[in-house]
Amino acid sequence: MIDSVSAAPDGVPTGVRELGGGGDGKAATPRLTVLIPTRNEQESVPLLLDRLGPALAPLGAEILFVDDSDDATVHEIAALAPDCPVPVRALHRPSGLRSGGLSGAVVAGIRAARGAWVLVMDADLQHPPQAAALLARTAMREGVDIAVGTRYAGNGQSEGLAGAGRQATSSSATRLVKAAFPRRLATVSDPLSGLFAFRRDAIDTERLRPVGFKILLEILVRHPAARVAEVAYTFAPREAGRSKASVREGLAFVRHVGRLRRSVAGGQRQVARMVAFGLVGLSGVAVNTAALWLFFDVLGVHHLLGAALATQFSTAWNFLLTDAAVYRNGQRKGSWGGRAGRYFAMNNLLLLARLPLLQWLVVAGVGVLTANALTLVLLFAVRFLISDRMIYRGGEKQVRRRDPVKMLVDAEVAADAPTAPVSRKRSVYLPYRYDVAGTVTIGSQIRLPELEFFRAQWIPDADVDIAVRIGDVGRRRPRGRAALTEDHSDTAALRYEEHLGRFGANFRVRLGPPITVEVGPLLARSPHVVYTNIVEALLRFVLISRGRMLLHSACVELDGRGVMLSALTDTGKTATVLRLLREHGGRFLSDDMTVVDATGRAVCFPKPLTISAHTLRAVQAEDLTKKEWRRLNLQSRLHSKGGRSIALMLSRFNLPIMGINALTQILVPPPKYSVDRLVPCRLGSSTDVRDLFVIERGTPALYDLDDDVALERMLANTEDAYGFPPYRYLAPALHIDGLDHAELRARERQILAGFLSGVRTRVLASDCFGWADEIPRLLAGEEHRPTVRTAAEAWPRWELQAGSAA
Repeated sequence: MIDSVSAAPDGVPTGVRELGGGGDGKAATPRLTVLIPTRNEQESVPLLLDRLGPALAPLGAEILFVDDSDDATVHEIAALAPDCPVPVRALHRPSGLRSGGLSGAVVAGIRAARGAWVLVMDADLQHPPQAAALLARTAMREGVDIAVGTRYAGNGQSEGLAGAGRQATSSSATRLVKAAFPRRLATVSDPLSGLFAFRRDAIDTERLRPVGFKILLEILVRHPAARVAEVAYTFAPREAGRSKASVREGLAFVRHVGRLRRSVAGGQRQVARMVAFGLVGLSGVAVNTAALWLFFDVLGVHHLLGAALATQFSTAWNFLLTDAAVYRNGQRKGSWGGRAGRYFAMNNLLLLARLPLLQWLVVAGVGVLTANALTLVLLFAVRFLISDRMIYRGGEKQVRRRDPVKMLVDAEVAADAPTAPVSRKRSVYLPYRYDVAGTVTIGSQIRLPELEFFRAQWIPDADVDIAVRIGDVGRRRPRGRAALTEDHSDTAALRYEEHLGRFGANFRVRLGPPITVEVGPLLARSPHVVYTNIVEALLRFVLISRGRMLLHSACVELDGRGVMLSALTDTGKTATVLRLLREHGGRFLSDDMTVVDATGRAVCFPKPLTISAHTLRAVQAEDLTKKEWRRLNLQSRLHSKGGRSIALMLSRFNLPIMGINALTQILVPPPKYSVDRLVPCRLGSSTDVRDLFVIERGTPALYDLDDDVALERMLANTEDAYGFPPYRYLAPALHIDGLDHAELRARERQILAGFLSGVRTRVLASDCFGWADEIPRLLAGEEHRPTVRTAAEAWPRWELQAGSAA
């Protein structure tokens, strides 16, 4: 006999019974709980357990039935459970304690679940067990909070909905809820799915107010920041039992949608701010147009330069009015100077997006002043959203937005699925070939300047590990938002598409071997983005599969001694490396990434250095021409930590951020120079590292880090180097040499632990940018004494101020 449900003081239901299964019944704590609500499913249970148990056996799962039946369903479960290959438990809710219907049963099951992950499915086999297992594997990959089985994306099908009436009802209900919650459900095609999985820690059951059948809708709406992926599957016909849907349930669903909509409403104040912001913006268009008329018509300045200058005037005008009139009474975030800096940075970054469009309109015959005004109006919504959420935050507690990129796993190709359009014929020859550290070979149709040191033209095309080609990727027509699709129908492949169709920053990765990368024409014109955002991520994991790690660090050899430096972005690591080389000689191995192995050996990775004007002044570099210095003034600001922060902010919105990045890199290339262009030095091929310094800004300090702390710090530092989209979507989907992402990360940890075991790791903090003075003293065995020089003597004063502001 199965006990009835009751609740303990902590809210966790009691009365859950272990029914056997899983071999000896003494399995470790499960990683996954498969939660199956049942109501009079006596006929379905035997078929379900017969198919579901074997599918779940490799996943470390348990099955938990939450039973609201009036027939013998729970006794049937108890009779069959001992033969199931995974543990089975059951929770029976008697008729007086079935609040919330199916949704209430799911919430009760969540509270009783033992797994870190919970998968919810029906008992009637319309959710195929193999599809449920694939969904669970997708959900448990790092980086996803919720995985939704979808019938309406990719090759998903809803053929199990019997009859045109049920098909129409389902699609109408889906359209209704997507219209009611356009932002919260923007990346979900099937928000009413009954097949879904989630990380238990990501869901707060106290927020849920369960009513009726559609518990997934409740979870998605009340957890807007959860990262969601979808898995396409075929909704199968019912094999036993009967549907519980009814007119009464339909009316309850509509009422529940209304209650949900009211509970998350609160945009009236934002609408009022947007209206006020728009009025200020209209006055700014007038100011911008007047300034452009002065520069273009009166002074004869080129229209693009005139538009850039006019933007500075209208930005100042808009900021003063916005700060004084739109956001008042505690709605302002930070200092006046900080807000002004962010406002100017936003408008100048958007200026880079406006100028190509302005030029296109002018060439098409539109007047300069009219075209300029049109580009300003088109970007109004973007300026408002960034200002409201990033610069001011509207004086309110902001709800984190759902990830703007749709993620879809397509497991199979339908028999009648249309074939992909044939791309125009392109050459397959790889004119640029690279041998990275003797471990990974890369062939490319695009020159990759970051890998120029590793050029190896003797490698045959057929022997490369990673091939980069130009192709036609993605559908021709524009799309509403960016999407990453995993296609497992043939060779595992990943496809990333942005908003502008074939004109967007699209790419496809086939996971081989060899790994083949196809990039669209826009990305092909921005090799820095291709390397940094795609190739280096792949290179990182291929190196791991072969026993080496790409560690975010700089490395030099001083007096035959391998020395490594690590720091957060824009701390001063590059300037320190250049000063060490100029003042103390030695050999250069790397500035940004270093290839290391578990023996403590570091292999050179001499990518060109990304340089800012203050870095060059700090090391007294003199080789650049006057033209390069003038160009560097703009490049160093756009490609600085501040520019990167703005780009990362923009990536949180539904914008073609990779395309914007590519266009920015095309218009204003990053300031990259080889190390021997900046300081006289020799290049080293490899070294045994014995000292690792983590340099920081702050009160002078020196202390050792034990191996465990150093390991976590260096892993976090390396992961931070890959923060720009689409890495966070790409990496969890990778499978290299039979290893998935979690296994690759575990192997990376092992390699780094071995490397650090023979390295002394110290934190060196300085308030005067004096690391290049202290490190040689420490290597020579001198007692550490903080440098007495003032910050102004060691570093340009304006850089010290900029650093403190950042």
